[in-house]
Amino acid sequence: QVQLVESGGGLVQAGGSLRLSCAASGRTISSYAMGWFRQAPGKERDFVAAINHSGGLTYYADSVKGRFTISRGVAKNTVYLQMNSLKPEDTAVYYCAANPIIIPRNVRDVEDDYWGQGTQVTVSS
Repeated sequence: QVQLVESGGGLVQAGGSLRLSCAASGRTISSYAMGWFRQAPGKERDFVAAINHSGGLTYYADSVKGRFTISRGVAKNTVYLQMNSLKPEDTAVYYCAANPIIIPRNVRDVEDDYWGQGTQVTVSS
C-alpha cells in the first residue's frame, strides 16, 4: 500500500507562488500516474493537474493552465505542483492522488487508498 504525504501549503498573497510536494512511502510510485486535485469549502473536489509515470505527459485544468506546473522528481517518487500567479480563487485544500493504470483527471479515477491527506493553500487578496 502506498502512502502519499503532501507538503508546501500555506498562506500567500495574490500574485505569489507556492510549491507543493507529494512524497510517497510504503512503495514506489515511479510507475504510477499522479494527479493534483483541490477542494474549496462547500465545493466538490476538482481536478487541477496530472502527469504520467514518466513525466512526459501532463494535463491541466483550464483554470490553472499557464500558471501551474506539475512535475516529477528525478527518482520519480515525488511529485510537485509549482503554483505561480496565485489568485484568491485558488484557495483550497490540495490533494495528491495516484493511479497505477490511468492518468487521474477525475476524482472517480482515484481509489480511496490512493489519496493524500491534503495541504491547505490560502491566497489572500
